[in-house]
Amino acid sequence: MLNFIISRLLQGALVIFLISVVTFIMLRLMPGDPVMLLLGEGAIQITEEQITAIRAKWGLDKSYPEQYFVWAGNLLRGDLGESLIRRGVPVRQMIFEALPVTGRLSILAVLVALALAIPAGIVAAVKRNSIFDYLLTIGATAGVALPNFWFGLMGIIVFALLLRWLPPFGLTTWKGYILPVAVLATGEMAILARVMRAATIEVLSQDYVRTATAKGLAQPTVVLRHAVRNALLPVVSVVGFRMAFLFSGTIVIETIFALPGIGRLFVDSVFRLDYQVVQSIVVLLGALVVLANLVTDLVYAVVDPRLRVR
Repeated sequence: MLNFIISRLLQGALVIFLISVVTFIMLRLMPGDPVMLLLGEGAIQITEEQITAIRAKWGLDKSYPEQYFVWAGNLLRGDLGESLIRRGVPVRQMIFEALPVTGRLSILAVLVALALAIPAGIVAAVKRNSIFDYLLTIGATAGVALPNFWFGLMGIIVFALLLRWLPPFGLTTWKGYILPVAVLATGEMAILARVMRAATIEVLSQDYVRTATAKGLAQPTVVLRHAVRNALLPVVSVVGFRMAFLFSGTIVIETIFALPGIGRLFVDSVFRLDYQVVQSIVVLLGALVVLANLVTDLVYAVVDPRLRVR
């Protein structure tokens, strides 16, 4: 197990390195000049010598390889640098201020999705080809097909503008979490319910389940004690992947609902060419994906003892 963890960590480090390189190159290829955005209208009154001094201060006068290695070296020491646009504000502070919002949204969305999708998937599998099964299939298909920004806009129109039950944006009260969490959970429920249904149907056809039924055990006992645990194996893998995806997938939701999370900070930083912030966020999200995949594999081994033997 230790060798497996070390191997996965080394693979994850390589993935993060490649992500950082690609992100660095793509940002430098984007049109625009961060110094000009920083100066704004005041750039007209600034001399060329002063602009050169500003570039030197931020290290933008160096070659691209030099800029990358300086940034990567500081990153390895835990120094994320300072924002180009919000002068004097450390990137670490900006991320730490935004991360709790995104974390709460993602965790709440996954918990809501699991609480609703797993029972629904089990019932649909047990009552296969029933009305409930058909409705779940239609709802799951719609949940996967329709984009989350559409759900978000419809939620604002219906529950905020027409009914006036919930705030349309912001997190001034706990009600501000309801709409964004519901929108994020909708897509997750659709995926998890379909996976749980398919896995349960497959497990129910196994010989040991038929044997338990032949022994006279009640159907709820057979399903809950013998089938569900093995049916959860694919769900564990999907949850780990989706949890990592949600941290990066909240970009659209945080923008629609004007939430001060990682997603909105990322979008604002991209438009302002704030290199330090964008690079740090991408590396952070890449590290979260790697960590989530590692944790998923470990949990998978706990749920399925056969993997520990291997």
